Amino acid sequence: MKPIPANQLLAGLALAGPEPITAVVTDSRKVAPGCVFVCFPGEHVDGHDYAAAAYGAGAAYVVANHPVDGVPEDRTVLVPSSHHAMVRMASNYRMLFSPLMIGVTGSVGKTTTKEFCYAVLSAFGNTLKTEGNQNNEIGLPNTLFRLDDATEYAVVEMGMSALGEIDRLARAARPSAGIITRIGVSHLENLGSRENILKAKLELCHGLPDGAPLALNADDDLLPTAKLPARLRPVWFGIDSQDADVRAVKIEQDGDGTRFVLSDREHGEFPVQIPTVGLHTVSDALAAYTAATRLGLDPARAAAALSNYQTTGMRQHIVHKGGVTVIEDCYNASPDSMRAALQVLQGTPARRRIALLGDMLELGEVSEEAHRQVGEWAAGAGVDLVIAYGPRSKATAQAAAEKGVTSLHCETESEVVGYVRQNVREGDALLAKGSHAMKLDEVLSRFYQTL
Repeated sequence: MKPIPANQLLAGLALAGPEPITAVVTDSRKVAPGCVFVCFPGEHVDGHDYAAAAYGAGAAYVVANHPVDGVPEDRTVLVPSSHHAMVRMASNYRMLFSPLMIGVTGSVGKTTTKEFCYAVLSAFGNTLKTEGNQNNEIGLPNTLFRLDDATEYAVVEMGMSALGEIDRLARAARPSAGIITRIGVSHLENLGSRENILKAKLELCHGLPDGAPLALNADDDLLPTAKLPARLRPVWFGIDSQDADVRAVKIEQDGDGTRFVLSDREHGEFPVQIPTVGLHTVSDALAAYTAATRLGLDPARAAAALSNYQTTGMRQHIVHKGGVTVIEDCYNASPDSMRAALQVLQGTPARRRIALLGDMLELGEVSEEAHRQVGEWAAGAGVDLVIAYGPRSKATAQAAAEKGVTSLHCETESEVVGYVRQNVREGDALLAKGSHAMKLDEVLSRFYQTL
């Protein structure tokens, strides 16, 4: 973080002096002289309990929801919401810099699209990106606090669980271009309908400047119906839609990668090779190319740079171990991403195809129907065996069994590890897909020990 005067960083939150602030921290173990320490109350740990120690260790200011013993009044920044205070400070800090920045949101594919954006932008200069999926009202500010004078390009990911969150994040980040990947059913439990999810994702527009390009998925069923601000410049990408400005044609899987021709109405055609499989990752690559080129970056270099994509975490990561092809996709799950992952499994050469499917969370009233649909999709993808893990996934196993697929259901980690060890053999392809809370990464780790 570049040093910034306290009165500039805390503008709109509190009166402060001109002393330089060198960091904004939320972890008391990272407190250093000249920082701002932000207290977050939590279910198990309350940052206010560490505020006095943080001040004693040199924190210049403490952002808190109530007065704290041991922290002077003139060094306490009282706020109703620590999350909103983080976003406000990040917004103030962001004003020091002017990189070309792409903001990414959507129900599915955000992180993969962000990584494709990073691959492209990095080919043109020093680039900052959101690490992992740090896309909320703590993660995005922490990304913005990493901006410095050397940053030429940036890509930030924006997530949400309720209306208004992306509005705040977008206004803080002020990206030069935006991407909306797809409107799915994630967070339906909180938002109630896909129309409300669309409304929430469109809040990205509030942070874009006049004339900014907004890359939109033409293959999505809801996005083309959206009423977009006339002051923005929509550009459509897609695979199936004939109306898309940027399309992928002649798509072929090549081992653990994919080849296709990128057809751009404005700039022509370019051969592309990406180190991922699945049509959904092709769509994510198109999104990154579209946003970057509409910001003025050279299209041929942008298309070529898509090959530099690197997966992060357990997202669509293909591992060959002990004669088994494992598709690690354990970070998160929604119906859309489940279907995409099953399509990848379907296209993977193997003696047998086995799907280890964990619960999908935050689906509200549509949860049982969605889990049943996943079982039907597994059958349609030619899966030989479904291993369903978790109480919600019982519906997945039942639906797959009704379609004639051998199906097993288990409730505990020990059960699922046992089933995988008993049933996966050399020559098989195994897909592991579920919400992060299901900890399928730990299941795979225990399975790998036997190979």
